[in-house]
This record gives sequence, C-alpha cells and structure tokens, in this order.
Amino acid sequence: MNDSYARDLDLNLLRVFVVVAEQRSVTQAAARLYLTQSAVSAALQRLTTAIGAALFVRHGRGLALTARGGQLLASARLHLAALVTAALAPPVFDPRTSERTLRLGLADASEVWLLPALLRAFEHEAPRMRVVAIPVNFRTVGDALAGQQIDAAITVADDLPPTIRREPLHPNAFACLCDPRHARPGRLSEADYFAHDHVVVSHNGDLRGVIEDVLRKQRRIRCSVSTFANLGALLDGSALLATVPELVARYIQKVYPQLRIVPLPFAFPGTATTELLWPAQLDDDEPWRFARTWIHRIAQTHAAPPRRGRATPRRAAR
Repeated sequence: MNDSYARDLDLNLLRVFVVVAEQRSVTQAAARLYLTQSAVSAALQRLTTAIGAALFVRHGRGLALTARGGQLLASARLHLAALVTAALAPPVFDPRTSERTLRLGLADASEVWLLPALLRAFEHEAPRMRVVAIPVNFRTVGDALAGQQIDAAITVADDLPPTIRREPLHPNAFACLCDPRHARPGRLSEADYFAHDHVVVSHNGDLRGVIEDVLRKQRRIRCSVSTFANLGALLDGSALLATVPELVARYIQKVYPQLRIVPLPFAFPGTATTELLWPAQLDDDEPWRFARTWIHRIAQTHAAPPRRGRATPRRAAR
C-alpha cells in the first residue's frame, strides 16, 4: 500500500479544519457543519495529534492560525476543492479518444455476425477502443462473468445471478444448410433429412446436436466440430447437412454463396434467445454504454425475423 494511504489520518478532519479556519470559531464551524461543538473540538484535537503541531491559538473571542496551521490551510483548500470537483463532476466520455479495452465473451454463433460489424463501427466512431473476444457458451458464461474474466457476453444462457443484467438481442430459429450440388435437397422431406449424413457443432465434443437434444431423434452424424468457423468449408463440395441458427447460416452463405438454406422439414420448437449479459456494476460505465448501443444496433440490423414456436429450455446452438 502507498504510504500516503497507510497513514492513520481521517481526511474528514481536514474538512473540519478548513471550516474552523474560515469561521475562526468552533461554534460557528459546528453550525455550518451540522455537528456539535464537542465533535468539532474532538476532530481538531485528533488532527493536531496526527500532525504533531498546534494549528490554532486563542485570539480574543476567536481563533487564529499558527504558522503550521496557515501552511496546512493553503494546501488543504487546494486539494479538497479538487477532490470535491472530481467527485461531483459529470463523467466525460469521448469515444474518439477513449482507449478502453472491452473483454467480450462471445458464443461462436455470435462472433460470426457481431464482431466484424462492431469493429467497423469502432473504426469510425471509437478508433482507439479495442475488443478482446473470449469464447463462452451457455455452460461457461456464468463463471466467466462472476470471475470478471469478461466485461460482458453475447450468448444464450440459463439461470444467472440477479446481479447480471440481461437484454434479449434476437431469437435463434434453425434451418438446414447444405451444398445443393451434392446434397440435392430439393423438397427436403423428414425421411430425406434423417437419411442424410450430418455435421454438428458440439461444445461437448460428442455426436449430439440440437435435434438430438430437443426431438430426441438420432441423426447420422458424420462429423462433429467445436465451432462454426469452418462449417462452410466442410459443407462446400459435400453431401453433408448442417442444422444451424438461420443468422449463422446467412453469414456462412455470404462466404460460400453456392450453399443453400433450406427450411427444416418438420416442426421444430428449438429456439433460444441470444442475450446481452453484463454485471450491474457496469450500468454507469460510459464506454460500456456506448458499446452496448452499438451491439443493439447491429443485432437489430442482422437478426433473423422471429418465428412462432413453443419455447424450450435454452441450449447452445449445435
């Protein structure tokens, strides 16, 4: 600890001292401070003991500063005024000069649509702000927020403490993504769907995905990967099908325009809402408010239109 903070000196004593020095009277200072005369006298005694020198002497019916008291008053007034100004001044935030680094926990599906657009926005509006993207999912996001590993997160989530703020960004409706040159889905029937080989994105490293979790039906899983990053490359030129959030499918299709998005050939209630999550202590943080505004704008621009369907427990998009 810095030696200045380690010393046993109550800074409120300096405030009492300044008021007494200005009023030249313990009685008048007590009235101004809404304290009793005995409380003001005790505060002066404590300050005198801490400094080790007399600060006042009697002068007629009032008080006069000693030389040491005069030196202390000159310094104390300056620093107390600065402290009060700093405490009461409204926060000043200029995105163009802010050098804040935001640590964002991003689900793999969120990174694909959010991060490029957010960085482009920062390039124009906040060129010195930086982003550290950290992978999270509905199983890990709670611990990452609680452990302050991240400032905020964009993912689906289950139960979280009440100290975590939650704002919905968009629902995740699912569709089938494939290469029509090889998978030839045509009017994909349910029988065709389950007869095809599939690739799934699994955070568990297993051969299960959202269809298995929600419908309790087993597909022919040919490949399981941990992220959406290379899903387009896996589908390109293959007969594999992938069941993914529509928003992710649209972004993969931008890179691989030869791929086709096909509606699922059966009723599927497996929707989960991607949320913006952050700890309550960031509510008044101006750089975070700025970033949050842009995250909502991007989500509104890119999110798929909501579909009707019965809600199910939140699951990772797999």
